[in-house]
Amino acid sequence: MWQNIDMARGWESKDVEAQVEEVRSEKPSAIPAGEKAVKTPQQIQKDRERQGLELSKKRVLADLENATLPNHRKYLETALAHLEAKIESLK
Repeated sequence: MWQNIDMARGWESKDVEAQVEEVRSEKPSAIPAGEKAVKTPQQIQKDRERQGLELSKKRVLADLENATLPNHRKYLETALAHLEAKIESLK
């Protein structure tokens, strides 16, 4: 029983580590090492909102791939268009 729990935790931590590395590799740092950009609270809020919208978009796209009912697909396509418009407005 203990071995299964340890394996699950080990796999989970490796998965989280891989996700963190993926995010880091997707965002090339425009700031030289040792320097930090100071973001305003509004910029931080805008970044968080955009990240949330991007996650929602990924979820809708995944659901759209599996959707078979025409009404459900139409709903997901509408939601996707709305999310894309909101993301674009934040740029």
